[in-house]
Amino acid sequence: MLFLLVAPIAMLIFITGFFFIKDKKEYKNLRLDYLSLVLSTIGFGSILYGFSSAGNSGWSHPSVYGMICIGVLSLISFILRQQKQQQPMLNFTVFRYPLYTIAISISMIVAMTLFSSMILVPIYFIDLRGIPSFDAGLMMVPGAIMLALTSPIVGRLFDKYGGRILALIGLSIITITSYYFSQLTFETSYLHLVVLNTIRMLGISMVMMPVATTGFNQLPKQYYSHGTAMSNTFQQVSGAIGTALLVTIMSNRTDFHLTNLNTSSSNEQNVQLIDQAMLSGINDAFFTTIFFSAAAFLLALFLQPTKQSKGKKRKEKISA
Repeated sequence: MLFLLVAPIAMLIFITGFFFIKDKKEYKNLRLDYLSLVLSTIGFGSILYGFSSAGNSGWSHPSVYGMICIGVLSLISFILRQQKQQQPMLNFTVFRYPLYTIAISISMIVAMTLFSSMILVPIYFIDLRGIPSFDAGLMMVPGAIMLALTSPIVGRLFDKYGGRILALIGLSIITITSYYFSQLTFETSYLHLVVLNTIRMLGISMVMMPVATTGFNQLPKQYYSHGTAMSNTFQQVSGAIGTALLVTIMSNRTDFHLTNLNTSSSNEQNVQLIDQAMLSGINDAFFTTIFFSAAAFLLALFLQPTKQSKGKKRKEKISA
């Protein structure tokens, strides 16, 4: 039903885009490299499958590290092949520009953090607290509204202060809220999590656009399309891998806590022990995201104004 509900919306978007979106770029006769397509599919797919399987099979299982190794080797082959192509699918030359590399790394980490709350919080609400799925979904709505409302404001602040200070503030907010998300209990109120998630989305809005713009501003104009493709690809992949990784951490830590709880209990089927172990596993997964956002914070320290930003500031100073 979820897919059936989305289908008419997707069809409407397709029809609208077909009639109203026009390409203004110069037409180029490009040829799809099918081997590169196969290598990238195997590479990204195998890595994602390996991370996803770790929750059930464990990291030492051959199907886990075997698929990850296959994925890494396929991606290395894909990258080497792209370097030899005159018209590559993904142009890895963009990573020669340090600000872009830092920006895409921060965006990947934030994507992992964002998807963690979108997955773990509903699990906490529905599985542990017995709150209906509809109410769990509504809990995410104020955060989405915050993201939409603050985006244009953040854009103006970026023009005035640059991306570095906004990213540092936003990542500080994400780190702090990640800590509070790691302190969930069975008594945590619905309102508390709504407010916490909304503040978290404020932090994400202060990071995503300023960081991406700072990175893109360093790229030469001919690399804009390649930078966009690379950014979109890595954000989607990092979000998927981050989700799989954090769910795996939650699952493994749940088993760990359940084993410790059962050693002191005569009733191994006690539902309360299982719920307590899962709650501890969710908290441990959220605690892991603190290190993600802290790493992104350290990377943001190296963000500097690009040539475009400096030029804009000089113009403002002259006009003043």
